[in-house]
Amino acid sequence: MVRLSRIITIIGVVARYRLDNLVDKEMLPWYGRLFLNCLPWRWIKNDRSRGERLRLALTELGPIFVKFGQILSTRRDILPDDIGIELAQLQDKVPPFGSEEAVAIIEQALGEPVDKLFQSFEWEPIASASVAQVHGAVLHSGEKVVVKVVRPKIQKTIKKDISLLYMLARLIFLTADGKRLRPVEVVADYESTILDELNLQREAANASQLRRNFLDSHLLYIPKVYWDYCREKVMVMERIDGVPVTNIDELREQGTNMKLLAERGVETFFTQVFRDSFFHADMHPGNIFISRKNPEDPQYIGIDCGIVGSLTPEDQSYLARNLLAFFRRDYRLVAKLHIDSGWVPADTRVNELEGAIRTVCEPIFEKPLAEISFGMVLLNLFQVARRFQMEVQPQLVLLQKTLLNIEGLGRQLYPQLDLWATAQPYLEKWMRERVAPLGVLKRINENMPELIEQAPMLAHQLMEDIHTLRGRTSAKPQSVLPVPKGYGRWLGLAALAGAAWLAHQTVGLTAEGVGIVLLGGLGGYLFSGHNS
Repeated sequence: MVRLSRIITIIGVVARYRLDNLVDKEMLPWYGRLFLNCLPWRWIKNDRSRGERLRLALTELGPIFVKFGQILSTRRDILPDDIGIELAQLQDKVPPFGSEEAVAIIEQALGEPVDKLFQSFEWEPIASASVAQVHGAVLHSGEKVVVKVVRPKIQKTIKKDISLLYMLARLIFLTADGKRLRPVEVVADYESTILDELNLQREAANASQLRRNFLDSHLLYIPKVYWDYCREKVMVMERIDGVPVTNIDELREQGTNMKLLAERGVETFFTQVFRDSFFHADMHPGNIFISRKNPEDPQYIGIDCGIVGSLTPEDQSYLARNLLAFFRRDYRLVAKLHIDSGWVPADTRVNELEGAIRTVCEPIFEKPLAEISFGMVLLNLFQVARRFQMEVQPQLVLLQKTLLNIEGLGRQLYPQLDLWATAQPYLEKWMRERVAPLGVLKRINENMPELIEQAPMLAHQLMEDIHTLRGRTSAKPQSVLPVPKGYGRWLGLAALAGAAWLAHQTVGLTAEGVGIVLLGGLGGYLFSGHNS
């Protein structure tokens, strides 16, 4: 009944705002046009512009639909201007809820009246978004802060919409493309994400981590969190002074280097994804400001860290190699990576997949690089996906959405932004460092505690295998490896010396360093045996 009630509500909103008029009927098959022409509300008139109707409808339908509008608003390169301008208002101009309710939530969460908690408190909200709204305040220490408050009763609305999305996902699963699209997993991933966003303590933790990752960085600044004032429904953080990234005129008036700003947006994204594997995944323009301190050396300011993403080392490597292969038009490598990663069935013919990818990508790459839209590449690849039963990867959905946001934002700031040329050197450098000796040693060091913990069991098993092998081959003890007589001890000493040098160069005289030496000693024993 809850789902049916919500479906009826959605249909009512669509009818009232005549969203069916947004569909280009000429693009539909005959039965689609017939269906729209038979709708019972086709005589209802709404004199508002189509962009305003869409914005008001999404706002009325609630947080999940507002989030959808926010994502759309960043794609000004593929949206008509009138719709893009209206949807941009969803980023921080969602109608606020009552200040009395906000104050009540703050006082209940923090246990004291606002006039005792703060030196001053602004009852009028500074900004209002889909999940929460923000009020200005000053601490008794004199520091200017913002107080973020979760909307009342929002969780109930979100659960209704998630329930509806699950129903739709199960229906999609029954279609021909259902298994490949993995709709239920995608909805589950989104449910986890948006419910996490309702917990402001989690957002505060995310903000603190991002702030540590970019301390003293010229790329990104994350405001300070005041943990004494943070609860599940309330969060207090430093008040920043920056220009909204959407205010292009003000940015230009203060002399901002727009080309550098756009390129740094791309660099910031790839730094978060590949260096830190911890990225801000809600980078719509309402969450981004530009510092006023040095317009010629512009720095981003990021807020609203409720949604973050991370990748496994395997996902990072796969993504970097795939993107680089696209940059170089190495379609065969793209095809092999898709098969090796399990994105397409293992029995897929490499040549066929390579040819299909080349067919959709080559016309795009014939354009100047600055005119290539990553969004259009994804849309074209989707056609290939259908043919080869490529599965949607839920763990990469946030990443894809964020990359599209960054590209859309970058092209608003600097229309000639060359996403590919900006990203390619960074990815190539990351891949070189990953396979270089120091990169390999770094990963060995990261896994060394686990190796040390397992070393005694490994050594015991190795000794048993050695004695078994010796018993089979000869009663006389011999070297496990075919080493000429007299050289075993020298090789053993070399293994031990190499391990000591490795420990010194990578981790120093720590437990990890000692572990490396012990493993080297074990290797030396295996080389030498009793061979003299």
